[in-house]
Amino acid sequence: MATKRLRVDTIGSYFGSLTDPRHTRNRKHLFLDIIVIAVCGVVCGCEGPTAIRRWAPARAQWLQTFLRLPKGIPSRDGIRNLLLALQPEAFQACFQAWIAQALVTAEDESLRRVATDGKTNRGSHDAAAGLDPLHIVSAWATEHGVALGQVATQEKSNEITATPVLLTQIELTDTSITIDAMGCQKDIARDIVAGGGDFVLAAKDNQPTLADAVAGLVEEHLEGARNELQHRSRQTREHSHGRHEERTYFVARVPSDFTPRNEWPWIKAIGTAVRITRHANGTQTDEVRYYILSRFLSATRFAQAVRKHWGIESMHWVLDVTFREDQSRTRERTPANNLSGLRRFAVTLLKRHPLKDSIRGKMICSSLSTQERDPQ
Repeated sequence: MATKRLRVDTIGSYFGSLTDPRHTRNRKHLFLDIIVIAVCGVVCGCEGPTAIRRWAPARAQWLQTFLRLPKGIPSRDGIRNLLLALQPEAFQACFQAWIAQALVTAEDESLRRVATDGKTNRGSHDAAAGLDPLHIVSAWATEHGVALGQVATQEKSNEITATPVLLTQIELTDTSITIDAMGCQKDIARDIVAGGGDFVLAAKDNQPTLADAVAGLVEEHLEGARNELQHRSRQTREHSHGRHEERTYFVARVPSDFTPRNEWPWIKAIGTAVRITRHANGTQTDEVRYYILSRFLSATRFAQAVRKHWGIESMHWVLDVTFREDQSRTRERTPANNLSGLRRFAVTLLKRHPLKDSIRGKMICSSLSTQERDPQ
């Protein structure tokens, strides 16, 4: 998937479908002007309306080259009130349209992989109002570093109900969806397959019968009782940071007598990922993970799905370390959700920019200069 350059002055065109939610008497500043300022501010590292308002006057001359700004730079409250009034779902849909135009898919591109996972914004709790921290379930195109959508919940346990909603925002055709153990649910598996996609779902303690069945089938094969199983395997070795890691990936087509298929008819294969880590101090740690698959993948493809899934964790790390999301004290649900969406799409834009630098470095360059930089 290649990247097509989009000019900053085209941002507003992707938000033309949004209805200005403000009362007519509160429209001192143009709707799209505030939207574009908020987007640019977050890309430059602004954490919220106050920081955006501090940044914008310093870039007023540049902003005036593509914004009308009839009343100058909007106030902090003007920015905050708009983020408070905007419906997050409609706001994020406009971002998705913008990102889609920036990506050009090669005709020979293989099945794309999308990881979904949840992240809690720990600073958004409000004990006085009885509000738990905001929990965001996100979709992330793992190979290309693209945020595809998000759904907000108030509790981590609601991730199970939020994931099906998130899947409706994604084009599932020819897409492989990877989800951790919490998302290993019958309804989720059914929806993915019905939408034309495939799944690689981790099976763990939340589905003990299923996990035990997968583990039992693998053990039977290793003990020689299931030699008829059609299977594929791959082993990798890595050495870094004083650790030596051996990973073994095993995929097997499920037999007709695999009992869970009575309740999970979409399961076509099971997978196992074993990681043995030998540390410099002589200690060793072992980890075994079990998966259900809707397609009998090659061992290489299965290994890629398992390893690439954790790319969404790197996005979460960037949000906390670079964008300081965990320290954000925005408690109102709607602006917190909208700011969260802004940060995720800022990660996408910065990650895909051709300048050879870290995301933090690109953010600093954006805040210091409006000149287009040489990718080299």
